[in-house]
Amino acid sequence: MKKSHLLLLTGTTLAVGPALLLSSSSALPKGAVPVTNLDPEKYLGKWYEIARFDFFFEKNVDNTTAHYSLNDDGSIKVVNRGYNYKKEKWQEADAKAKFISTPNVGRLKVSFFGPFYSPYNIIEIDGDYQYALVVGKNTDYIWFLSRTPEMPESIKQKYLQTAESLGYDLTRLVWVEHGNR
Repeated sequence: MKKSHLLLLTGTTLAVGPALLLSSSSALPKGAVPVTNLDPEKYLGKWYEIARFDFFFEKNVDNTTAHYSLNDDGSIKVVNRGYNYKKEKWQEADAKAKFISTPNVGRLKVSFFGPFYSPYNIIEIDGDYQYALVVGKNTDYIWFLSRTPEMPESIKQKYLQTAESLGYDLTRLVWVEHGNR
């Protein structure tokens, strides 16, 4: 490849790449609608992961929690924690979340790796902020969250119905174990 073509390709990638990343950080699965009455202050605090689709950084991890707190700049500090039962050790990952539009809409983008953001869409939440259903940019990402290590069967069933209606393959759900470690 000629040097001029390589420079053009590199320049184009650097110019277009960030725009593609930002556009994908605000994606929603088809038919999913974020909550529009979110109270960010009530959402802060500790959440237990009840169910999820497995992906590389949560593989073999149970006792998973997420803790959300407010940063001075208005963004949200995210601390995900869980026990890797294969490696027999706790692991933790810190991230930063920002609202995509306004703080009362459950559409955020989360970054664990510098300038790279992923969608975090709250599509269901109860009035007492005890249970939440969160999805990513497509039907490969979903989390059932609870303020306690357990979720009532009625809430599980409601979230399962919502997920199924959006096209999620429910056989992929991992039900997270919470125990003493």
